[in-house]
Amino acid sequence: MNPDEEQLYRDFEKHGLIPLWTEREGLMPMRPEPRAVPHIWHWDDLYPLAERAGDLIPVGRGGERRAISVSNPGLPGLPYATPTLWAAIQYLGPNEVAPDHRHSQNAFRFVLEGEGVWTVVDGDPIAMRRGDLLLTPGWRFHGHHNPHPAPMAWLDGLDIPFVQATDTGFFEFGADGVIDRSTPRISRSERLWAHPGLRPVSAQQDTPNSPLAAYRWEHTDAALTAQLELAAEGHGGVTEPGHAAVRFTNPTTGADALTTIRTEMHRIAAGHRTAPVRETGSSVWQVFEGTGTVRLDGDRTDLARGDLIAVPSWCEMSLRADTDLDLFRFGDAPIFERLNLARKEFS
Repeated sequence: MNPDEEQLYRDFEKHGLIPLWTEREGLMPMRPEPRAVPHIWHWDDLYPLAERAGDLIPVGRGGERRAISVSNPGLPGLPYATPTLWAAIQYLGPNEVAPDHRHSQNAFRFVLEGEGVWTVVDGDPIAMRRGDLLLTPGWRFHGHHNPHPAPMAWLDGLDIPFVQATDTGFFEFGADGVIDRSTPRISRSERLWAHPGLRPVSAQQDTPNSPLAAYRWEHTDAALTAQLELAAEGHGGVTEPGHAAVRFTNPTTGADALTTIRTEMHRIAAGHRTAPVRETGSSVWQVFEGTGTVRLDGDRTDLARGDLIAVPSWCEMSLRADTDLDLFRFGDAPIFERLNLARKEFS
């Protein structure tokens, strides 16, 4: 480099400039090069730690939630599963209350096991039971209360990293407890919206996020079972042989239940495997029931109930079921589909 070039680069730095020709490979690689790495957290490790936190760490104003987030090894020091997704185990002990708050971030709860907690969203108490998906769209007041003598833990998923990266987050404290501590079996949102193919005439305006707060396991299970039964009878319905899947949707639009997070349930019949696939964007899976294996960029790991799997952008993934294998999945696909950045490739 001659002296004039050296001076040019010094002047670039002085004026806050960086030339593209020194950065192009990092800014525009030939294929995605995520910092996040494929990773698996095993439920046998996660749940005992949540129990210990329940014994030692109070829940309430200040900490707000006893939620323990996973941290991707490729994103050291950050409480992120992937660059756009946050996943945590939340633990609520007997007779505890997690007080109301609200935030810009979209959130959901997925219940691996147990029951006895009610999440209260904008004053509507919603029972949490095994296999249920509960939604908390952004800027809805929400808290939780456990009126029973047994603790309960569940998976929290949010778009916290995406909102953080785009500087669009707001947060607000609500009441010191929850607005309604009643324990109805069916929430008001379900009484209005949980009727297949039927829309209340009083609610004709579409909403960005789903107005249905709870997607119950009995309906999800029945849908997955029916897909595999139809396939066995020679009819369509499965995504590939032995692989049934459903997506949780907004009944007012048919789009994803949350604007920034795609939520799905998958069932892979015993002895079947999924085709290897790469996708832009990222996802997190949780084993709901059964055993099997996952391959992430060629590395094979055994799976058991409760295990969490982080799948970064363009990581090749495939699953194999030893027994019937049910998995909950959430990902950031709605964001990248709207930006025309979604891409999928089967191997």
